[in-house]
Amino acid sequence: MKKTTFLKSTASKFAPTLVAASMAVAALPALAADYEFNIVHLSNTSDEDYDGAVVLKDYVEAQSNGRIQVNIYSGGQLCGNPTECIEALQANLIQVFNTTTGGLANVFPEIQALDIPYMFPSDRIAECALNSELLAGPIRKELLDRTGSLRLMTIGNTGGWRNFATTNTQIKTPADVKGLKIRTINSPIQMELVKAMGGSPTAVPWPEVYTSLATGLVEGSKNGITDIMGMKFNEHIKYMTLDGHAYMASMWWMNNDSLKDMPEDLQHIMMDGFDALRMVTTVMPKRRQIEAYNAFKAAGGTIYAPTADEKAQFQTAAKPVRDWFITEYGAKWVDITQNAVNACEASIDKAYMAQQ
Repeated sequence: MKKTTFLKSTASKFAPTLVAASMAVAALPALAADYEFNIVHLSNTSDEDYDGAVVLKDYVEAQSNGRIQVNIYSGGQLCGNPTECIEALQANLIQVFNTTTGGLANVFPEIQALDIPYMFPSDRIAECALNSELLAGPIRKELLDRTGSLRLMTIGNTGGWRNFATTNTQIKTPADVKGLKIRTINSPIQMELVKAMGGSPTAVPWPEVYTSLATGLVEGSKNGITDIMGMKFNEHIKYMTLDGHAYMASMWWMNNDSLKDMPEDLQHIMMDGFDALRMVTTVMPKRRQIEAYNAFKAAGGTIYAPTADEKAQFQTAAKPVRDWFITEYGAKWVDITQNAVNACEASIDKAYMAQQ
């Protein structure tokens, strides 16, 4: 079973921009708040990550009567990529940061179990499982044990579900993926999914996706509709297939020392604030996708929802990805995730049947 060690960093390892920005923050005049936290997210201010950060800031500042001050830095102002931001979080140069599983995969590859294709059958099961102590609890403990500094505060969503989106070919079954050059994030499990369906995975940095679609370097991507419309990928992408192969979970991390340095009453306020953040980031993609899908169709795009039989074909085609993951990283985190899903399905079904 392959594992990587999460190495702790010092400020000397950070990029010059991070150090300079941190020094600039330190040079600001002292404020009245007893505790000050810097939240960093890499998306822009039109993203649900920003909405969640604003809600967290408003809640904790109001409920603490100004004893806590929260500063929000969007678009990579203090650090430019997940690795750099996680290092900054460990060093307590920033106090809060959020990642997808892909953003954490280079330091905790087993977390990719959350991205095993079709692991989560629906929004309500995903939302239940990801924040249950059956799953969130072990993730929190694992990262604290490995790093001593990263505490999982909550898991929200950033962009809905990953779906296949293509420029010239409508995908209805996994057979339609064969031969297509599909853009993925730099995550092994995302690449394995495309390979399993006969496609050619191509890792392309987010800022380069538009040009890659325009030039034909890639013939499709795996994204949610709000990201596609927000980045104007629809100028090249004309087909979407709602296969929902991955729920785009967003894990919000806080420096453990910065949390534990506060008195217990303020720690509880922070935890409540993160729960408010979770609710906002979970709901906003659902609301925003309505206009996004309508705009996509108005611009000539076609949206296809696979039938039950076609969805089963996708699930069968993706099974080798789960097998690959277990070979690479062991079954522990697959079992933890699957058990949380099973428990949520049983609980929800029981509650529904009790209403009959």
